[in-house]
Amino acid sequence: MGGDNFMEALAEVRDRMGIARRAFEGVRGELARVVVGHDELIEQVFTALVCGGHCLLEGVPGLGKTLMVRSLAAVLNLSFSRIQFTPDLMPADITGTQMLTEDASGRKIFDFQRGPIFAHIVLADEINRATPKTQSALLEAMQEQNVTVSGKSHRLESPFMVLATQNPIEMEGTYPLPEAQIDRFFFKLLLKYPSREELGRIADLTTAAPLAALQKVLEADAILEIRAWVREVPIAEPVKDYAARLVLATHPDQEGRAPAAEKYVLYGSSPRGLQSLILAAKARALLAARPNVSFEDIRAVLPQSLRHRIILNLEGEAEGITAEKVLAEVVERVPEIA
Repeated sequence: MGGDNFMEALAEVRDRMGIARRAFEGVRGELARVVVGHDELIEQVFTALVCGGHCLLEGVPGLGKTLMVRSLAAVLNLSFSRIQFTPDLMPADITGTQMLTEDASGRKIFDFQRGPIFAHIVLADEINRATPKTQSALLEAMQEQNVTVSGKSHRLESPFMVLATQNPIEMEGTYPLPEAQIDRFFFKLLLKYPSREELGRIADLTTAAPLAALQKVLEADAILEIRAWVREVPIAEPVKDYAARLVLATHPDQEGRAPAAEKYVLYGSSPRGLQSLILAAKARALLAARPNVSFEDIRAVLPQSLRHRIILNLEGEAEGITAEKVLAEVVERVPEIA
């Protein structure tokens, strides 16, 4: 009987891996029809979605961020909204507000009008252009998946994901996000400029006849189911310990620290970095139809999980050191088995 139960459990795991893999391949294949040159970015955003996290996207304007996010929502059959952040944007412009309206009998009543935050996928464009007060309203909704207006709570829909963008070049008139708020983002993703061949394909797609509408590949319930499966992916103790030692190696005052961290880092990654690292590695394994997390899975998700959680000191900034350089040395110095 015990053997039968084991075989049934094994068959269920294999079914899950196959379903998750096919779902991801379907999403990637459909998005490839309209999004050019962002294959890795699509995988990372989908990984964050099935982990229940949010993404901070950094890249110059015109690289197709809005197109990618809107297309992702269409393929997943999820609601989408875009918020353009500006210095005069108020918290109520995001969350919604109470409006005085008339009911069927003509009585005056206050009715809550939902803001653009009430969508499955929210694109927060140029988040660093809004004031800290408005930024905090968005980040509170991200953390709690809840909005409180006039003392009444309103639950956001699931799955819920925020993709916030920042322009790394133009910083005049911006309000940089505090480190504690940046830490709430699951991933920080960097958008690369397209290659010569990719530019040619972009020109073909955007100057020719429009393509047929995108096909829906997944539904909200399926995403939530995959999200539950991600957390059940096993991770061996040595692999978990490897992830923990990588995080500790980013701290300038911890045993096993990397020399670059000791010299150039003011503060290393928070415990949220470890949570992101392990969850993303589990999702990577599941989407690749592998039954457990490997050391390579941990290394593959390290940059996007930790790059925004490392604060450089004055010497590091003066010498042009980046978080990526510190993390590269961390990976080089930390052995898989202690």
